[in-house]
Amino acid sequence: MEFSEVVRRRRMVRNYDADRPIPDEIRERILENGLRGPSGGFTQGWAFLTLEGDDRERYWKIAAANPDEKYVEWITGLRRAPLLILAFAHKDAYLDRYTESDKGWTDRDEARWTAPYWIVDTAMASLLMLQTVVDEGLGACFFGPPAETVPALLAEFGVPSGFDLIGLMSVGYRAPDKRSPSLKRGRRTTAEVVHRGQWGNHAV
Repeated sequence: MEFSEVVRRRRMVRNYDADRPIPDEIRERILENGLRGPSGGFTQGWAFLTLEGDDRERYWKIAAANPDEKYVEWITGLRRAPLLILAFAHKDAYLDRYTESDKGWTDRDEARWTAPYWIVDTAMASLLMLQTVVDEGLGACFFGPPAETVPALLAEFGVPSGFDLIGLMSVGYRAPDKRSPSLKRGRRTTAEVVHRGQWGNHAV
């Protein structure tokens, strides 16, 4: 598939064919392509947890414990995905990396950072996985669990201290799905969001 087509086709898929497992080789390509993402100082301060089979139900037992009816309805299709990929950012890896001799910083002061690149880089790796999913003919959705369930999830899956969950991807073969009502907002154009030479200058 042409890259431009992958970009155009990528969207958040919220319903899956529960009877079609993902072949092992496709799962591995999704993960391996994500690891080609850029990272500051080549730190690669990310980690990913894959959940399949009964392990998915361990996730949903905690994340879906919220009795809110609207939330339960929203995740009904997501629960059919045969694969979940949880994405974690490791801040300490970056703070340590930039005190090494080739970087020259002498402390781990977070104020030196323009943005939290441990999160930025993990997000970019996740986007490469989402694009690979499209290229493989599957669908995916990137979302987050209810914030109050995160401590229990980290404990359930033995996630070490210092690894922050930034979200997860449901992955599988697409099933009939409703379009998100948020799409009614429309996609903003380059003329609206790109400023050229000076903020407020939109003309090419």
